[in-house]
Amino acid sequence: MHHSTYPGASAFRAVLVRRRRRLGVLARSTRFRLERALAGRGVGVGALLAPPVHLSLRDSRTLNLAFAAPEPDLRAAELLISRGPRRFRVPLAVERDTDGGPLLTATVTLRDALDATYAKRDSPRAPRLTEGVWRLTVVTSGGDGRVRRRGLGLAEGVAPPPGPTAPHAPSPRTGTLMRVVRCRGGRAAVQVTWSRPRAEVVRFVPRGDGITVYGRVVAGTRERDRAAGREALSARAVRRRDGVLAPVELAWDGDGFSFPLPLAAMTGAGPGQWVWDFHVGGLSLGRRLTDVADLPSAYPTPFRLVALPGGRLVRAHPHFTSSGAFAVTCLDITKETS
Repeated sequence: MHHSTYPGASAFRAVLVRRRRRLGVLARSTRFRLERALAGRGVGVGALLAPPVHLSLRDSRTLNLAFAAPEPDLRAAELLISRGPRRFRVPLAVERDTDGGPLLTATVTLRDALDATYAKRDSPRAPRLTEGVWRLTVVTSGGDGRVRRRGLGLAEGVAPPPGPTAPHAPSPRTGTLMRVVRCRGGRAAVQVTWSRPRAEVVRFVPRGDGITVYGRVVAGTRERDRAAGREALSARAVRRRDGVLAPVELAWDGDGFSFPLPLAAMTGAGPGQWVWDFHVGGLSLGRRLTDVADLPSAYPTPFRLVALPGGRLVRAHPHFTSSGAFAVTCLDITKETS
C-alpha cells in the first residue's frame, strides 16, 4: 500500500512539519543569542557612551537618535551601523539640548533587504539590513585629530508604557521586524528578524449575497521562490470545535488572493452556530503584521445577514481574534425568519 493512503500518514506528516518548525525556531533563537553576545564584545571602561536621551525605531523603519556629545570640540561625528563586513555610515548633526549643551542627533530610514520597492531610487549608501544583529557605534573626531569609536549604552529594563499600539511593529510589506535590543554588557544594537510565511487579510467586503475576503501571502526569500506554484495552493475553512473542513475557492493575483466565504458549505456542515478559522496554503489566515495591540477593539465588526442562493438566510460575523486570527461565526436562520 502506498504510504500516502495509510490512514495515519497525514497525521504523521503534520507531526513532522510541527517538529521541523519547532527546530527551526530553536535554531533561529540560538543564532540571535549568539549574535547579540558577539555584538556586545569588547565593552570595557570608556567603550560605551551613556544611554542616549532618545533612541527609538518606529514601524521597523525609522531610527531616531539623540545623545549628549561626548566631547565639546568635535570636528566630525557619525553613526556606524555594522554587521560583519557590512557597514553603513550615518552623519550625526549637532543640536542644542534644553540646557544649552550639544546634542548629536540622527534620523535615518532603515531599509529591509527583502523589500525591493526602494532599491532603484535609494542611494547605494542607504542602510539595507539583512537578518541578524547590527551593532551601533559612534565614531567621533576631536579637535586633537584623535578618532574614537564607542558603542551606545542602553539602560536595562526600560519598557514603554502600555498603550493602543505595540512597542515594535513589523513591516507591512515583508513582515520583517526591526527593533532596538540590549546586548551583553549593555550595548545597543538593531535586531532584524525576517518573517516566517504568513497569509494576511487585507480587507473583507460584505454584500447582501456573500462576503469576499482579500489577502496576500507574505514570506521570506525561499518561500517567495516557491510562489511560482501558488496556483496549486489550496485554502480551506476549518470548524474550530471539531476540525470539520469546508473547501474554499481561491483566485490569485500576484502575491494577492481573494475568495468568497463558503457560507453554504459552512452552515450546511451541521446545525447550530459555529466558529470557523481559515488556512491558505497551510498558513493560518489573519492580520498579524500590525502594531495594533487589541485587534477586536480596534476593528469591531457587526453581524451580517446574507441571502444565499436557494433562499437560505445566514447570519455571519467575520472578525479578528485577540491573537490576530481571522474567524467567522455563522448560523443558518432560515427557519427562524420563515
